[in-house]
Amino acid sequence: MSKQPTTWHEEHKAQLSRGQRAADVMRNGMGSWPFVGGFIGFMIAWALVNSLVLASKAWDPYPYILLNLFLSMLAGLQGAILLIAAKRQDAIAAVMAQHDYDTDVQAEAEIERLTAINNQQLEILHELRQLLRDRGDAAQREGGHSQ
Repeated sequence: MSKQPTTWHEEHKAQLSRGQRAADVMRNGMGSWPFVGGFIGFMIAWALVNSLVLASKAWDPYPYILLNLFLSMLAGLQGAILLIAAKRQDAIAAVMAQHDYDTDVQAEAEIERLTAINNQQLEILHELRQLLRDRGDAAQREGGHSQ
């Protein structure tokens, strides 16, 4: 038995396509310090292997034309992934803004309803006080006539 989504965010995440989930995972991965550190480590390893370890048999000798090609392709791919992620963030922001607006409208209607009830109660209290005053005045008049 699966747990039903309970918050708006969980419901939204449950409706995401595979591509949208993949874009989120990649965006979160590429926008992290471990990715940056790993990427720098990879480039250093590439340069060391091709310059020192393999020296004369390097598959990509200095100036690392193949690495440059891979970096260019990666930059193009990252740009596309980041644009997809940005579009998703815009869509999420728009849906959240609509949700906030709907919540505000419902809250305003509820506040107006409660204010109307409060006003009715205040009116009833005012009428009750007036009745008590009228009864008190009548009791005083009756008390004055009987003496």
